[in-house]
Amino acid sequence: MSTAAAEAPPPAKGKKKLIIIIAVAVLVLAAGGVGAMLLLKKKAVDPDAEGDEPVATAKAASNHDPKAVPAFVPLEAFTVNLADRNAERFAQIGITLEIEDAHMAEQIKNYMPAIRNNILMAIADRTAAELMDREGKAKLAERVRKETCKVLGFEVEDEEADAETDKADGEDKADKKPKKKKKKKAAHAELPVKAVHFSNFIIQ
Repeated sequence: MSTAAAEAPPPAKGKKKLIIIIAVAVLVLAAGGVGAMLLLKKKAVDPDAEGDEPVATAKAASNHDPKAVPAFVPLEAFTVNLADRNAERFAQIGITLEIEDAHMAEQIKNYMPAIRNNILMAIADRTAAELMDREGKAKLAERVRKETCKVLGFEVEDEEADAETDKADGEDKADKKPKKKKKKKAAHAELPVKAVHFSNFIIQ
């Protein structure tokens, strides 16, 4: 009986060792899994890691630069008599020029007297009725943009002048008086003034 009691403890120690071995194996497997996950995550985020070609292609395809902020040049408000013949009408218009290159703002300021003159003439050519609707305002904005670019030395296509030329040519053909038609100037896609915004628009 005493001999059996003395031999009982060794199996308990063997079970304890087996539990420790299993626990260590589980910890090693868990650590390996965590390490593998971290390594895969690093490859997905790191642009220098191998296999990142799709990420590089996506960046190259996007030409938008989030740091490129457009610059705005506000002009002093314009008060102009309009071209109405039956009544005295005038417009008070606030204009802000949107430019892509902030360095162009200084050049615009240098040419401001000539720019204001061209804009005043462009507004004075309109009647109150022409400026009342949205389309008329959009046409004026485009005219202001082109007139400003002309002063800055850029060649632009003047669609309104071409329309007047076509009209005059039609009248000449009706009168059987041939007249040489002006060649249209090529429009430049890249102009320094990207848009014209109205901050105030009152017609009285």
